[in-house]
Amino acid sequence: MAAKPTTRVRAEIPSQYRWDFSPIYANWEAWEAGMREMDQRIDAFAKLQGTLKNGPEAVLAAYQAYDEIGKLQYRIYRYPQLQRDTDTRDQNVAGRFQRVGALFAKFDTASAWFTPELLTVPEATMSAWLAKTPALAPYRFPITEVYRRQAHVLDEKGERLLSLAARSNRASNETYSELSTSDIKFPTVRLSDGKDVTLTPGNYSALLSENLVQADRAAAAAAHVGTYGQTAHTYAAIYNGILQRDWFMARARNFPTTLDAALDENAIPRQVVETLIDVARHGTGPLQRYARLRQRLLGLPSYHLYDQFVPVFRSDKTWPYEEARKQAIASVAPLGKDYVQRYEKFVSGGRVDVYENEGKRSGAYNAGVYGVGPYLLMNYNDTRDAMFTFAHEAGHAMHTVLSYEHQPYATSDYTIFVAEVASTTNERFLLEHLLKQTTDPKERFLLLQEAVDAIVGTFYTQVLFADFELRAHQLVERDEPVTTEVLNQLYAGVLKDYWGDAIAHDEFYQYTWARIPHFFNTPYYVFQYATCFASSAQLFKAMNEGPKAQREAAVKRYTELLSSGGNDQPMKQLQKAGVDLTQRQTVQAVVDQLDALVTRMEAEAAKLAPAAR
Repeated sequence: MAAKPTTRVRAEIPSQYRWDFSPIYANWEAWEAGMREMDQRIDAFAKLQGTLKNGPEAVLAAYQAYDEIGKLQYRIYRYPQLQRDTDTRDQNVAGRFQRVGALFAKFDTASAWFTPELLTVPEATMSAWLAKTPALAPYRFPITEVYRRQAHVLDEKGERLLSLAARSNRASNETYSELSTSDIKFPTVRLSDGKDVTLTPGNYSALLSENLVQADRAAAAAAHVGTYGQTAHTYAAIYNGILQRDWFMARARNFPTTLDAALDENAIPRQVVETLIDVARHGTGPLQRYARLRQRLLGLPSYHLYDQFVPVFRSDKTWPYEEARKQAIASVAPLGKDYVQRYEKFVSGGRVDVYENEGKRSGAYNAGVYGVGPYLLMNYNDTRDAMFTFAHEAGHAMHTVLSYEHQPYATSDYTIFVAEVASTTNERFLLEHLLKQTTDPKERFLLLQEAVDAIVGTFYTQVLFADFELRAHQLVERDEPVTTEVLNQLYAGVLKDYWGDAIAHDEFYQYTWARIPHFFNTPYYVFQYATCFASSAQLFKAMNEGPKAQREAAVKRYTELLSSGGNDQPMKQLQKAGVDLTQRQTVQAVVDQLDALVTRMEAEAAKLAPAAR
């Protein structure tokens, strides 16, 4: 089984573990041609202004032209973006990526007339056009959504003005990216065994999950999080800029709050977020119970956030990437042969960038390219956590594969609100697959710990983030100051609300908000991890419990959900699959699940003598 490369030099990592960009463009010359083509298409699209009133054929021509530009956008954006993320130090690639932003801004301005002009056509007239023009069928849902959101669309001058702000609106995100990725200098710490470790995100994550010496974990956490604290004033200024931008855009489009503005695009009731936070806040008992169980089993005099990743029981087992890939594929067999075959094809080479290298951005993600397929980024380090991260991101990738296969471009882009269902469902399949392979109490405990940690990380932590993020936005909505001290106090306060006295609250964790990319890049994103986790738990249960016919029907509904892309509002898509997030019990079920899993962990732990830990 191939081991993780010892080198961090990208060129020395075997090619099968690196992205192949050629399916997007053969080379930079082809990319330049794509840029020129898009520029020409933008000019041609601008000339369509004033034609929509001419009838359904004119509307169809405009939408088809819009589609062609959109397909091109995927390619010219991803080609430099993916390469930038493999080496953020490459200024040539960074410069090309900036050119993409400029061209996109030009399109925003050139197309600002489109929605206001579409809305000058009476809705009844448009409905008649849709009914008598079959070729408009792929655009029925996008068009009806435009009319639904009509109250928040400005006139042509207003839309053009907002489009002109597009590039400046991205400036804070870009500044954060450079400060937190390109310019950041991660510290080196000396561990108790005398070894020095540079705390890159990958090394830091591995240390917290593998190092058994609490003092080492404490030193690493203080140093790594403290790195963000050293420039916290700059991060606070950047975040204030993002909060102010969001509030400006909300008011410009006549929304009462930034939350309402963020949720309107997908027709998500604000009660979904408010109920989520309320249920989690009232359901912190199992979370704190788990922390106290871990402290007792680990024999620690005090329990800290940096202690939550280390296994309670010792295991030298590693999960090389090839083994992880094999297990992940086998785990999704219940979803059927077609799903498995598509999965095997996706991971066969060129689409997964597996290992960490110098200059590579941290973390993991799935990025789609319409007409090409998904690209998956990893920083794989042979840990159990990395294996589950791979299963998570591959779930996103398979969602992309199925959506692209079954949807026209106009409805191919699934919403974030549904996206995390596919990823967390795949994690659950992997967990149950691995549990079936062992009766060893220690291994079973560790796997159950993986499931519990998934709830802690994907549900509680993300709700905690969403809670902080909502409160931070409310600061600007009330015209209150947003400073480093304010953000530190806000974050530290939310930590105490969720963890209570089950952990010792280290002062340096107050800077954590500065190292959460979602706060800066995708505001009001994180709550959807938690809602999706609740949804996936219900879907997984339906696909794995009960009579065979019912399970098969649930699998069919689930794969139809993944294949539906963005062809309906996400709440309705989930309801078709069997999940209703308007019901409080859907969220409460996750709290109850954590409580039951902790009980199972206690039972497995009781089978093991202290010497086995």
